[in-house]
Amino acid sequence: MEQDFQSWTEKYRPKNFLELKGQDNAILEIKNFFNSFPSNKKAIVFHGPAGVGKTSIAYAIQKELNLEMFELNASDFRNKEQLLVKLKPASEQHSLFKKGKVLLVDEVDGLSSSDRGGLPELLELIESTKFPIVITANNIWDAKFGELRNKCKLVGLKELDYKVVSLILQEVSKKEKLTIDNQVLVSLSIKSKGDVRAALNDLQILSSDMDISYLTIDERNKDGDIFNVLKFVFKYMLTPETLRIYDSLDMPLDKIFLWLEENIPYEYSGEELYNAYEALSIADVFRGRIQRQRHWRFLIYQNIFLSAGISLSKTKPRTGFTQYKKPTRVLKIWMNNEKEKYKKSIISKYAYLSHCSKKKAAKEFYLIKNILKNEKLQKELDLSEQEISYIKKFN
Repeated sequence: MEQDFQSWTEKYRPKNFLELKGQDNAILEIKNFFNSFPSNKKAIVFHGPAGVGKTSIAYAIQKELNLEMFELNASDFRNKEQLLVKLKPASEQHSLFKKGKVLLVDEVDGLSSSDRGGLPELLELIESTKFPIVITANNIWDAKFGELRNKCKLVGLKELDYKVVSLILQEVSKKEKLTIDNQVLVSLSIKSKGDVRAALNDLQILSSDMDISYLTIDERNKDGDIFNVLKFVFKYMLTPETLRIYDSLDMPLDKIFLWLEENIPYEYSGEELYNAYEALSIADVFRGRIQRQRHWRFLIYQNIFLSAGISLSKTKPRTGFTQYKKPTRVLKIWMNNEKEKYKKSIISKYAYLSHCSKKKAAKEFYLIKNILKNEKLQKELDLSEQEISYIKKFN
């Protein structure tokens, strides 16, 4: 096995169409697009979930057709001036050493309709370009991409079957001279949910010389296994995967905060407990700045303190089983909201019938709640059974 730090997703990126697996129908559409260019549309969009080979297909096209590749990530430009400097010259100048040129705009999801010219300028370049433009996107059906969809040929890439992913892992294992049981490779393939990049990353970690006692095949769960994520952060020492651990969760970050807050005391104590809550509090400070001031650049710092910060709070790995609990604060908030819901509806009905403001009725609710125990008034206000039950709770 080569002892280098090259990512296997890059090292084993397909070099031609023959090496691409599981996307046969999409490849046929792509070949037809390039063979007929520019008879119809000048840009093609590869769209689909992460890790299915969108960027890999673009590079396979470059090598298969002997084209020069000019690549930009959509997040590299945020305004018209930057896009003009970087992309427009590439769309007009012929290649000196290759048969032609292809322009790649990777991860177009990073473009916002509010950028100063980013998306509109891309649309204009599609009209004027002399070379085919390949665009990759996770979600091309966002409303902001309506005009872009009309100007491009759309090719959807599907999640790969686990058998296809397993075959890729077997080939890489053979090239790396690994002795990993085939059932482990199958398990990695199933858990990747069609994400080849994720499967290759897991295989590379599994095969490394580092201490992998913490790694279980069940660790990856794209449906959002918060329990495994908490286990990874709380029990194991810092690894490169720790910084990306929350990417595997289909859960809002606000809820992740609550899960961490609830379960830190079950793993840490003493100085480690202090350090973990300190990291969580600093992450919360950055969250507040993001929400109030829209400083999105702070997202990276917030994520670092939530992942690496909490993980580094301990001095050694944890062992044993810990039963993590659902955030009780969420339940308390929900219960309070449910309780306040009936109070607000009663206040609203009383204010309407007595021709006073809701603010005044709320202020005087300590008196109103006793008056409304009268059944005649309850009927006059048309109180529901739940609202009447709420009133009866007060003695």
